Amino acid sequence: MVRKLKYKNNCFDLRDNENVLDCLLRESVVIPHSCKAGVCQSCLMQAASGEIPEAAQAGLKDTLKKKKIFLACQCYPVGDMNVEDLGDIGLEMNAEIIEKEFLNHNVLRVVLEPEKIFECEPGQYLTFVNECGIARSYSVANNPGQENRIELHIRIILDGKMSQWLEKKACVGNKIKIRGPFGNCFYSAQEKMDFPIVLAGTGTGLSPLFGIINEALRLGHEGSISLYHGALVERDLYLVEKLQALSEKYKNFVYTPCVLNGEDGCYYKTGDLLEVVMQQLPENKSKVKLFLCGASEMVNSLKMKTFLAGVSSQNIYSDSFLPSK
Repeated sequence: MVRKLKYKNNCFDLRDNENVLDCLLRESVVIPHSCKAGVCQSCLMQAASGEIPEAAQAGLKDTLKKKKIFLACQCYPVGDMNVEDLGDIGLEMNAEIIEKEFLNHNVLRVVLEPEKIFECEPGQYLTFVNECGIARSYSVANNPGQENRIELHIRIILDGKMSQWLEKKACVGNKIKIRGPFGNCFYSAQEKMDFPIVLAGTGTGLSPLFGIINEALRLGHEGSISLYHGALVERDLYLVEKLQALSEKYKNFVYTPCVLNGEDGCYYKTGDLLEVVMQQLPENKSKVKLFLCGASEMVNSLKMKTFLAGVSSQNIYSDSFLPSK
């Protein structure tokens, strides 16, 4: 039996073992997507009719499931389906680029002004869709609800479609679309805010961690806050002066930059980020809340090592960065 996929005014034949995203891309339909692994949630769509396979909604919030929203890259229809864009049902928002600046040799700070308040916790991520229909997920480095602006830190990749567009073509005043927020890697104020916080990230994994730190300090967190930012070489670090100033202002905040290929006797630790973090974990590990962001290999390794060392799995929050496909 040939299954039909309806989208807007078109009807396509689904091939065997073909998901909704691949079918639409095969038919030259421009659909926002990135990781194709069901993680970034860039390819969310809504089913107007047809059965949604359970796997196509794995990891989504109940509020999204009830609206029949699903991951196009994970949706292998069992019958005919009629699907719609999120923009058609008001789950996208327009935003304008209002600032662009380099934070180091390959990290671009982009600030967006949304058309209305974008309710998002610092540390969550959004999907950024440019005028060409390219979509990528980026972590939020500030509190948009407090500032009505969204700060993103974007690593420039030589063959990266979005980062090259942002570096070379995007201008202040350009209009884009955003979706979200997504993710559970953020600070939550509790009755007692004296627990130790450990944050570790590589590269632009600092972006969500920077937002989490500022939010915890803004809300008056009383426990220790320890940030470890890893880089291959010194010039890959960024926000060094801001973080050093923050550590001088708040006595419970400690900033430890780590450089794998560094020199001894500098302001940073020389060596592997994982080893530095494990050596300096607080003694009361059962109370530690751990935030890990960046390369998936680092995140997965630290999750396992810290769990085996005594950190509760319920207190480990992470955001793994996956390559786009």
